[in-house]
Amino acid sequence: MTTYVALLYSIVLGPGRRVIMSDLRDMAVDLGLANPRTLVATGNLVFEAEGKSVATLERELEAAFAQKFGKHVDIIVRDAAAWLKLVAANPFPEESEREPDQVGVRVMREPVTPDVIERLLPYVAADERLTSVDGDIWIYFSRSAGSSRLLGALTPKRAGGIGTSRNWNTVRRLGDMVAS
Repeated sequence: MTTYVALLYSIVLGPGRRVIMSDLRDMAVDLGLANPRTLVATGNLVFEAEGKSVATLERELEAAFAQKFGKHVDIIVRDAAAWLKLVAANPFPEESEREPDQVGVRVMREPVTPDVIERLLPYVAADERLTSVDGDIWIYFSRSAGSSRLLGALTPKRAGGIGTSRNWNTVRRLGDMVAS
């Protein structure tokens, strides 16, 4: 069995309605995924599966989510080895140690190209940092992420496709889950 991480783009179903993590785990069980577990209530699922590609898992999870919850949500899947590689590739280790909630990564379904980073640079404040590592977009917010112009610029069109963001605390904890 291979361990996977699945990241949901959104768990908001509508005004006042959010996905309950136990329902997400139940959906995974219904799909035949083994040992589903979640991390925090923001749409992070770890599970085991055998004989399926990442693309197949993404399609199956998205279809099951739409059927169970009545809304399409983009879901990004990485196997454990790819997730641990992402954790090790953090280009902001000092910042992550000091301010782990200010470092984030936009995990992309398809790797971004250098022109995507160039398109995003006008939105980066002087005290923020932006880079791409292995096709994912890493950001150091030196202030509240919510006050950054960059956060609002990370639309699928500007960011080069489907992706979802997680802060370093979540990235690291998911790494711990798949490493054990």
